[in-house]
Amino acid sequence: MATPVGRIEKEFLFKALYEEKLPIMYVKDRTEYILTMQQPAGEELVFLPDRSLGKLKPRSKLALLFDYRGQVIDFSVEILTQKEELIYCRAPETLHKNLDRNYLRVDAPSDLKILFTFRGDRYNLTFPKIMEYENITQDDLIRTLDPRNLTGLIKQIAGMLSNFADGYRIVNFKEKKPETQEERVLSETGKTLFIPSTVGFLPKTDPYPKKRIITEDLFKRYLESTGTGANYLDETCARFLKNKFADGIYSDAWVPILFHEYVIGYIRIWIDKQGKLPFDFSVLDNVYQYAKVLAFSLKENGYFEHGKVENQPFECRVLDISASGLLFACSLGVPLLTTLLVDAELTVTIEAPNRTINVIAKIVRRFKDKSASYFGCRFINMVPEDMRFLFEHLYGRHVDDSDAAFLSGQV
Repeated sequence: MATPVGRIEKEFLFKALYEEKLPIMYVKDRTEYILTMQQPAGEELVFLPDRSLGKLKPRSKLALLFDYRGQVIDFSVEILTQKEELIYCRAPETLHKNLDRNYLRVDAPSDLKILFTFRGDRYNLTFPKIMEYENITQDDLIRTLDPRNLTGLIKQIAGMLSNFADGYRIVNFKEKKPETQEERVLSETGKTLFIPSTVGFLPKTDPYPKKRIITEDLFKRYLESTGTGANYLDETCARFLKNKFADGIYSDAWVPILFHEYVIGYIRIWIDKQGKLPFDFSVLDNVYQYAKVLAFSLKENGYFEHGKVENQPFECRVLDISASGLLFACSLGVPLLTTLLVDAELTVTIEAPNRTINVIAKIVRRFKDKSASYFGCRFINMVPEDMRFLFEHLYGRHVDDSDAAFLSGQV
């Protein structure tokens, strides 16, 4: 994943750019330009291009990239002014390394038309909504569970839960809206409330690559959002666990049932007999799989059909594009924004004068400002012929060995 460069390393890299006159790559209208830094970095950066870039608009952006000893670094600068051949830019706040894109970003050529279609089904449901996307396919499911028979599935899961829990509940938020503190924090975060021992602490860290656990820090942030003062957070957490212990609960877990961007319910398990081993992460893994099968079974049995939304292609403003992905923006208030979440997949149609490319793109990051939401996408499994065509169309040249430093970006 792209990593912001720290302040000291940033100063070091700018010093190297100036003193070693390292080439900085910029691509515009299929033409590759090489810029060099003309004075030490300060609040402004001054670049000299190897050929004229024409008239540049103040406040427009340049996406730049350079290679420092095998490490590919990129950054964007805002143009302040041009004086003769020199380009004056505002120094960027951040540089990025360990790039999660393979190719240099460029402005989208004017002869490309790019359309997006949400891949798979879309829904407008009344369940609690989170800012993440859970895609479930048949391949993700436990083979021994049959999602076609919902009633039988629930009985089968109940039998499995009783193997390691003294008690369990399966709750549907369609019939019961979040009311308790546990239900509210689970429905707002879409993550598991895991309490290995009520005489211990909430987990300090989350071991999963895609975060699943309500850590102690996340729980405290939730408490603050409900009005708990910062000075009372430790006391409130301790009282929360103490009350569970007083109620005879020694180990507890609340696992959300996720479908797309919705929390449709949860599976809760607990231990109330002293002397039993507390729940561990292997137990959570099992319950997480049961929740996946339940969500898939509900979908297969038509539970969400009433909320299905028709899929229509849409256009958004493409800010930049490379041979491995793109960045696009949508105005705030567009209804579709609620489904454009990290890990959601889109079908992208790229129409060029001599070829049309259809490729799957996964949203890998999302951010927003006062006027728009922005979505960084990575192309998935683009066929080699399409990739070659897109490369040549964007960069105006064929792929050759000299591209190695820039084409082997770390994904």
